[in-house]
Amino acid sequence: MSKLSKAKGFKKSKNGLYLSMATTAFGAFSVAKQAKLARAESDTLRLLDAAVSAAAIATGLAILYRELKRLGDDDVLLG
Repeated sequence: MSKLSKAKGFKKSKNGLYLSMATTAFGAFSVAKQAKLARAESDTLRLLDAAVSAAAIATGLAILYRELKRLGDDDVLLG
């Protein structure tokens, strides 16, 4: 099995999905910082950008969660 095919398989594995969820959630810190700065500067356009970014993060996490459920995860937290 080549390294490239192993990497592609990791993306669809449970561990790969957990890693993707963690990195996506980590992006929320950046968006929160952006929103806080935008509010402090009363910058409506940056605040709107932060809101759109937050929606993208939420959507991404929902998609990853759905993929995790499709793998049939036995984790108690996922049901």
